[in-house]
Amino acid sequence: MPKNIILCGVGGQGTILASKLIAAAAMAKDIKIQSAETIGMAQRGGSVFSHLRMGSGPHAPLIGRGKADLIIGFEPAETVRQLPFLKPDGAVVVSSRPVMPVSALIGDTGYPLEEILDYLRHHVQHLTMVDAEQAASDLGSAKVLNVVLLGAAARSGELGLGVDDLRQAVHQKMPEKVHALNDRALNYTSR
Repeated sequence: MPKNIILCGVGGQGTILASKLIAAAAMAKDIKIQSAETIGMAQRGGSVFSHLRMGSGPHAPLIGRGKADLIIGFEPAETVRQLPFLKPDGAVVVSSRPVMPVSALIGDTGYPLEEILDYLRHHVQHLTMVDAEQAASDLGSAKVLNVVLLGAAARSGELGLGVDDLRQAVHQKMPEKVHALNDRALNYTSR
């Protein structure tokens, strides 16, 4: 069954790497995959998103509005920005940790995190929220949030790939010295 997946976040969160890991896992299972990435001003913490289309079906990599089966959100506000692409019964896996825009950090605007999270709770029927702060504390590293989110997406059943498929991709694409940490991240579930 075809899957339309959007990954979104800001520069430096590992969104593009996560996209490449999904693509590698799909290719290893001989699943057709297409991707398109927009990285904008990623070097400065700008928006980053990837569209992934797995399986047979359309031959264009971009996902239309209301057609995404799954959004994997690395940052809550960026996830809300991508919601118009989610189909009515689609799923969202999102990190609860914000990445503050510069304007919020210097006091020009606020970042209404609780309002954003409440919006997601009320507008997404199939929502998995990952406590990124707790995951970083439990795993001893914030750098594996992308892999934690991939594991949560696999367990949701909406990704179309299993945790073992992703583990193989991680072992294929990443240095051996980080395999054990990433294995723990893939299997991470909050307490």
